[in-house]
Amino acid sequence: MNKKKIINDPVYGFVSIPSGFIFDLIQHPYFQRLRYIKQVSMTHMVYPGALHTRFQHVIGAMHLMQLAIDTLRSKGVLVSDEEEEAALVAILLHDIGHGPFSHSLEHTLIEGVSHEVISSMLMDRLNVEFGGKLTLAITIFNDKYPRRFLHQLVSSQLDTDRMDYLNRDSFFTGVSEGVISFDRIIKMLAVKDDELVVEAKGIYSVEKFLIARRLMYWQVYLHKTVVGAEQMLIKALKRAKELSNQGYDLFATQALQHFLKNKVNADNFTTEESHLNWFTKLDDTDIMSAIKSWVNHEDKILSTLCSKLMRRDLFRTELRSQDFSEEEIAMVRDKAKQHFDLSEAEVDYFVYHQTIYNSAYSADKEPIKIINNKGKLLDIAEASDLSNLEALSKKVVKYALIYPKELGFVEDGITFNFE
Repeated sequence: MNKKKIINDPVYGFVSIPSGFIFDLIQHPYFQRLRYIKQVSMTHMVYPGALHTRFQHVIGAMHLMQLAIDTLRSKGVLVSDEEEEAALVAILLHDIGHGPFSHSLEHTLIEGVSHEVISSMLMDRLNVEFGGKLTLAITIFNDKYPRRFLHQLVSSQLDTDRMDYLNRDSFFTGVSEGVISFDRIIKMLAVKDDELVVEAKGIYSVEKFLIARRLMYWQVYLHKTVVGAEQMLIKALKRAKELSNQGYDLFATQALQHFLKNKVNADNFTTEESHLNWFTKLDDTDIMSAIKSWVNHEDKILSTLCSKLMRRDLFRTELRSQDFSEEEIAMVRDKAKQHFDLSEAEVDYFVYHQTIYNSAYSADKEPIKIINNKGKLLDIAEASDLSNLEALSKKVVKYALIYPKELGFVEDGITFNFE
């Protein structure tokens, strides 16, 4: 069978699958599942074009990894064929542990287990299945390989993962602020003492990358309507789990039933193999088929949440820099309790108070290093003459209050006025 395939990617054009082994990994059911998991969850509720998938993203990230390795080789960095394939496999599989709706439901179906942990578990499984051929890729993924620049290309503050999702999410949402000069950044990459660095003449492209990341978070990933829609989805699944535990018979696929009926968490997920088996059968379609069915469920809370999601009758989200007072939250909760005839505990399904954090560049993490023409290394925050780069490294905190539109609105972000 000819495994030298070419994928026509809307962002980069033709992307080559570089080896038969990588083709076999892409064909594996664990990987094909990513075709049915949206990259940016509920963002399509605001930007209708944002229906691209994790599958597209990891293929794109693999393509950027290939370009990065080609660039480093052209500058005299020795990368063996084995290291190259391992790095490509590591970036290709870095998101294989994502569940339905990506980050939105990450701790809803399985409490306390991140997608990175699940990715690592699935890579270990694949390594057994493929006779140890992923060993080096796993070593690079886990940052245990001495040539650290390979891991940094997979996971760092300037990696091929971030470069692709900013570029791709900008493309599919139509938000031009996220467009980055990925090709320029990649051409400026270099290696010093087995660490990834950026040549000084690429500093402006990196600055633009950091600014684009900040803008994309507030304009797309943490858009207030997206935040509200994600919370509605989370609460619908939480209610379904609660009802299932009470003995209600809810429609769900076998895979989803497993997670509705069983308490799956950090304590048992890694020790009971059945949980991971069922997880690999889950994708967005399991959730959406259930949501469509639950619209008609006898439980008014579940049916209300699901019918509103299906109609895009989304809750209102008030987002501001100053936290909401206990009096304001209590006022909204009381109004919801009266309007929907809810108990005190049931109000939690209709009124949510959330704290949102975001920083484009984390100064306390491994910094992005700039190398000048004298070979000296500088943190980009130190090397940049951009006055607001230091501000980008500060964690921005905002507060959200999410509630049904029927309850009224916030005037000037301060006083609640109800209809």
